[in-house]
Amino acid sequence: MLRKRCLTPGGAPLILLVCHLITALDVPLDLQQPPTLTHQSPKDYIVDPRENIVIQCEAKGKPTPNFSWTRNGTHFDIEKDARVTMKPNSGTLLIDITGGKVEAYEGVYQCTARNEHGTAISNNIVIRQSNIFLIIKFIYLEGSPLWSKERVDPILIQEGNSLILECRPPVGLPPPIIFWMDNYFQRLTQSERVSQGLNGDLYFSNVRTEDTRNDYICYARFNHTQTIQQKQPISVKVLSNSPAGERRPTFMIPKGQTSNKLVLRGHMLKLECIAEGLPTPEIHWRKESGELPNKRTFHENFQKTLKIIDVTEADAGLYRCIAQNSLGSVHHIINVTVMASPYWITEPKNLVLAPKETGILICRANGSPDPSITWLMNGIPIENSPKDLSRKVEGDSIIFSDVQTGSSAVYQCNVSNEFGYLLANAFLNVLAEPPRILTPTNQMYQVIMNNRALLDCASFGSPIPKINWFKDDQTSILDGDPYVIHDNGTLEIHVAQKDNNGKYTCIAMNDLGKAENRVQLEVKDPTRIIKQPEYRVVQVAGKVIFECKVKHDPTFTPTIMWLKNNEELPDDERFIVGEDSLTIGEVTEIDEGTYTCIANTSLDKDSASAELTVVAATPAPAIIYDRPDPSTDLELTDERERSIHLTWTPGFDHNSIIQKYIVEYEDGLHEPGVWHYLTEVPGTKTNAHLKLSPHVLYSFRVVSVNEVGRSQPSYPSRQYQTAPAAPDENPSKVEGAGNEPDNLVITWETLTGIQSNGPGLQYKVHWRQKDVDDDWTSVTVANVSKYIVSGTQTFVPYEIKVQALNDLGIAPEPSAVVGYSGEDLPMAAPGNVRVRVENSTLAEVQWEPVSPKSVRGHQKGYKIYYWKERSVFKRSRRHVEKKILTFSGDKTHGKLPGLEPFSLYKLNVRVFNGKGEGPPSPDEQFETPEGVPSAPAFLKILNPMLDSLTLEWGAPSHRNGLLTGYTLEYQPINNTHELGPLVKIIIPANETNWTLKNLNYSTRYKFYFHAQTSKGPGNIITEEAVTIMDEARINQPAVDADKGYSEPPLATSLPVHTLHPTFHKVRPVGPVFGNINTTASEDFANISWEYWGPDMSFYIEYMVEDSKEDWKKEFVNGTQSFFVIKGLMPGTTYKVRVVAKGHSDEPVQSTEEVFKTDPAMASRQVDIATQGWFIGLMCAIALLILVLLIFCFVKRNKGGKYPVKEKEDAHPDPEIQPMKDDDGTFGEYRSLESDTEDHKPLKGSRTPSNGTVKKEDSDDSLVDYGEGGDGQFNEDGSFIGQYSGKKEKETAEGNESSEAPSPVNAMNSFV
Repeated sequence: MLRKRCLTPGGAPLILLVCHLITALDVPLDLQQPPTLTHQSPKDYIVDPRENIVIQCEAKGKPTPNFSWTRNGTHFDIEKDARVTMKPNSGTLLIDITGGKVEAYEGVYQCTARNEHGTAISNNIVIRQSNIFLIIKFIYLEGSPLWSKERVDPILIQEGNSLILECRPPVGLPPPIIFWMDNYFQRLTQSERVSQGLNGDLYFSNVRTEDTRNDYICYARFNHTQTIQQKQPISVKVLSNSPAGERRPTFMIPKGQTSNKLVLRGHMLKLECIAEGLPTPEIHWRKESGELPNKRTFHENFQKTLKIIDVTEADAGLYRCIAQNSLGSVHHIINVTVMASPYWITEPKNLVLAPKETGILICRANGSPDPSITWLMNGIPIENSPKDLSRKVEGDSIIFSDVQTGSSAVYQCNVSNEFGYLLANAFLNVLAEPPRILTPTNQMYQVIMNNRALLDCASFGSPIPKINWFKDDQTSILDGDPYVIHDNGTLEIHVAQKDNNGKYTCIAMNDLGKAENRVQLEVKDPTRIIKQPEYRVVQVAGKVIFECKVKHDPTFTPTIMWLKNNEELPDDERFIVGEDSLTIGEVTEIDEGTYTCIANTSLDKDSASAELTVVAATPAPAIIYDRPDPSTDLELTDERERSIHLTWTPGFDHNSIIQKYIVEYEDGLHEPGVWHYLTEVPGTKTNAHLKLSPHVLYSFRVVSVNEVGRSQPSYPSRQYQTAPAAPDENPSKVEGAGNEPDNLVITWETLTGIQSNGPGLQYKVHWRQKDVDDDWTSVTVANVSKYIVSGTQTFVPYEIKVQALNDLGIAPEPSAVVGYSGEDLPMAAPGNVRVRVENSTLAEVQWEPVSPKSVRGHQKGYKIYYWKERSVFKRSRRHVEKKILTFSGDKTHGKLPGLEPFSLYKLNVRVFNGKGEGPPSPDEQFETPEGVPSAPAFLKILNPMLDSLTLEWGAPSHRNGLLTGYTLEYQPINNTHELGPLVKIIIPANETNWTLKNLNYSTRYKFYFHAQTSKGPGNIITEEAVTIMDEARINQPAVDADKGYSEPPLATSLPVHTLHPTFHKVRPVGPVFGNINTTASEDFANISWEYWGPDMSFYIEYMVEDSKEDWKKEFVNGTQSFFVIKGLMPGTTYKVRVVAKGHSDEPVQSTEEVFKTDPAMASRQVDIATQGWFIGLMCAIALLILVLLIFCFVKRNKGGKYPVKEKEDAHPDPEIQPMKDDDGTFGEYRSLESDTEDHKPLKGSRTPSNGTVKKEDSDDSLVDYGEGGDGQFNEDGSFIGQYSGKKEKETAEGNESSEAPSPVNAMNSFV
């Protein structure tokens, strides 16, 4: 069959048919066969709306397959859509979107190819268009910019401070590439101090005056559309009047001390740490639990980014980045988790069987988490397919036995986990076909001598044909040294020699017939450079000649090429290339370099290099120190079987004494062209006595060495061949270890050619069972480095020897080594397992060891499997999660840490060896005693009243025993955060809420709450809450002698202002926040939000706006969707955001909201309305006004008029008109001053941005904020309808005036 493999000779540049591709089983297309998909589009197809959509689906089979498509799981009728066509004889779809909408064709597509023998299906192909096209389309249709138009205020910053310039580009699919440039489109210079983060922001560890400029521009390049967009330029001015001082580093990104990162196997991991500080910090990286992979690790962005490519499971762990300067250091730990989408271990391949044969389809994959495997037949789940008695599904395999004609089908294997899936088609084709040869006939193979030769005999037949090879007219089958017949029919000759030339015949046979093919092999001489170019030193304007003489096979004509510094020679007439030389005339300094001669033939090549040094021409000769010239006149004397004497004549030493000579040798029989070190002698000697090995064709050369360097090697000596002999040594590294329970695999390191000492090298392998009176068993093998002894007992010791021999004899007797036959799973379980509970979380397990005979292998240790059955106070079973502790060696006891208190556990113990685990011991059960409970699940404050609060809580998630009750402690807190007396209450265990009464109004309390068992109290959970204000004290009016009515100065409720961000009603996809509400008072703020997505923990981050401080973090208790930020500064603007964080997910942030706390008000500790002096003053004023009014009333009844009244009668003011009688006021006394006052904002109100004040917005009162009318408090502490329903309420009341009160009104307020 066509299952070819790649076989390349080591060191050979080009050998005949150098690499045979590995392909799956390929049935000739003239035979009946099910469909096979040959091409399909990728799973994720991002469409360019400017081009038509082409969805690939190609398949082969006989009969020719028919194609159909589904879209989003339903049949896609191509005939009904004029824009969609299918290529003839293909399943490829062409969708013309000219003038149409790409959105109409988005979806999930799947191609089906079927004929009468089966059905193949493609992957799910998801068609999407790039997000950037939607944005661009929106720009052209709506006129909106791609980058939101925002006013970027100039940034003023003191020298030495850190700075972040945000980019925040629009989202694109795929994401855009971010870079920063100036107005002249020049990239901004980056360094250890200034660099761009992975999020595109530009980070300054500290700013300098040179950073001042007004053209910091962020660009986003969308590669899929070849478009570039830019943000508004950012202006930065660095001030030097109050520079920041030196400081130790802190991280700008990431925040906190630890973070988590999830990456998929095979993907790229990028970790980033950017720090600020002065001096500029340096960043270093290390892995806590091992070394960084050298070949896959890269440091980028001035060491701030750690990149690991082609991630594996071994890359998981803790990574520490360290920022350091002269003032100190800081570190951040990133926990990297590596998961994996499914990947193939064994992908199912097409299977061809003859009738009544047996075969198997294997679908084996791995992933993290472990993937699930499902089988389909012809696109239908296999359990819903027609039953077939010849088919048996066993997990990742389908076994076929005694198949019959007509059983052909296409089977699909779907492997999936949460990170992806794999889908493979593999057919079963039941055929009865005689052999056919697929390799071309009379093919000529050429190979270089001493290299590997591969002669192809690709065939097909069913049953699978047997391949035999014959040479010339011989009748014997070629098998054994030097021939190897591979499973795919290829004949391999390990080391081709001249006597391997000739014609070869391959014959393929099965039960239905036979076929044959003839090929021819020619073995060629290698190409060698026998006269190499040599090192030259030449003066300027001189001439130099490099020689290059080549020896080659007479049937080839080599081409000679010269290179300078691995590049083509300059196009200069001074360079003359001859048949076997290169001449350079009128040498200049630029001619200096390395010159290489390359001799090429169609099968191989050889090369040699030499260096040219150009020196300045001098009028007088100077002493030149250079490497020695090569030695000459090499002569061999005193020839013996194992030694020879070598003499030579030294070359010119170039004014530097020769220090030593190095003698090298070449083995023309075993490694021609390869030179090896033999010995070296001092520079004072010109001869050497050389020790030799048998059966070697020696050539020798000498290299001279002085202080300048090594000379070129001398010309080789004449060849001298030593006589063959028996081997002197035996193979090394002899080992024995079985890989199956019934075998023994004996391995060794083979001898080299020079160690063989003669032709016909073989190995005699001896073995016998140790400690048994038995004879040695032996076998002789060649050209292998292992032998498998079958039929052995399980894990018994053997004595092993491997002895070398050749045609002239055997090597000395080798010493025996001990090895073991294969292991099997242990047969027995540990006995007498006992458990001793030490405390509520720790237990010790003891057991008796398993006998070595029952272990049946090398004992690796023991494993304790243990699991929690249930809690003692709960009778219902829980999900059992088994845990394993491994104890190496022969230990007979171990401790189980981290147990849960008050729980019922079970365990068993197993011994394990190199093969696996033995049977478990009988389950032992034990109970852990009670412990202290965990903190209550949550603590909520409900129904705050004047003098009471209600607390609600959840039971501890881990009770760890029987709860005996709860303890509540609380104490008041004043404005200076001083704590009052502590009150303690014991609450029964069956309660889930408690109401506290007789509390002080408008007082903050801190609560400490915990549960307890008989073992003691558990962890404490704390919360704070404020009782509400006394309305009676808030709504008392006050009189000012000059301005009339004003808000009471001792109001205990401050005006609350809520910012309402605008949200579009879009169904959220994944974790997202919405409706972020912020309400602020003098020194605290209430944050509430909405959240859609998986369960996560929340925390609040806030900071003073335009501040360079880090974000402050407050964790949210439980699952509540509101939080009160305390301890804020009055009259200050803050930024706030909500963050959701899962165990392994990236944090999800809400939009940033801005709020401002109210200015500081008068002290709330003293109620002026209750002071005696104030009451007396008010009474005196009221009495004076009463007397005045009585006097005026008397005068009016007498007909008199005030002067003011006379003037008003004479010059009536159209704007001052009497009020209606039912208003209860006297319009005549309304003054112009009071009219002006009406338009002034009251204390505690906000002035709108247009500079005007609406009357209904200036009359803030407690009623407007939730104590009356429509204003209410939501249960999360936020305000509902803060400014709604106000006009209606004023109209309905009818007796309130927006005008400033007259004296009569003031009097009425006292009556």
